[in-house]
Amino acid sequence: TYNRQAFLKKSVDSVLAQTFPDFELIIIDDGSNDGTDKLISSYNDKRIIYKYQQNNGVASARNNGIKRSSGKFIAFLDSDDYWTKKKLKKQTEYIKNFSDIKIFHTEELWYRNNKFLNQKKEHKKPSGHVYLRALPLCCIGMSTTVVKKEIFDSVGMFDESLEACEDYDFWLRTTCKYEVKLIPEALTIKDGGRPDQLSSKVWGLDRFRIKALEKMLTHGDLSPEYYHATFEELEKKCGIFSQGSKKRGKIEEATYYSVLPEKYIKNNI
Repeated sequence: TYNRQAFLKKSVDSVLAQTFPDFELIIIDDGSNDGTDKLISSYNDKRIIYKYQQNNGVASARNNGIKRSSGKFIAFLDSDDYWTKKKLKKQTEYIKNFSDIKIFHTEELWYRNNKFLNQKKEHKKPSGHVYLRALPLCCIGMSTTVVKKEIFDSVGMFDESLEACEDYDFWLRTTCKYEVKLIPEALTIKDGGRPDQLSSKVWGLDRFRIKALEKMLTHGDLSPEYYHATFEELEKKCGIFSQGSKKRGKIEEATYYSVLPEKYIKNNI
């Protein structure tokens, strides 16, 4: 969380209200100065672990929480989202019933400015081997997930060099190796549409997605099918971003992204 004291209580309360009680609630305060510390100190629950850090971004905060955790599974929750009461209980049941799966996510309800938002077909949640679905857009909502902790030893932590789209990058690295299981119930509520969100503050989010795709092409150890699909997505995103840069008069930037895919053509043949 970062300066979201007004929303944080609803998120924290949704965790403490879970019908599955065996968890630790690790709150990483990424440099807030809005009284977040006083809000958390008002709780009297031994399951709460509060840690303050200098403002380093969402990837750093998530990594800090993972390192401090003691459980075998990690559930993520952004401070402006919240869970239904049976979210963890339902996911625990799936963990027991599908012991070979290491990633579970749920359907979610979206609100924007307190109004219910219908999701488009492209946002339909996937299940199984979903790497190809993860290429166009981030198809797994971070606040819906439970991830086996050992996965981070395999694919690495969140990339702290990415100002945004660190979740997109993480799911590419993960879904190219691991199957995911969708729990077809809306157990997470996402509240968006505010100016304090990264998607509202940071221009040109495709810059970070392009970097994530380059990482996959360079170090992803992809199958030929996955490599080709990743290359095509890189071409598409570079083309769109180049055109956007050109319209904004950023000619040097537009030129850079227009030719960037050429670096990977040889390997794609």
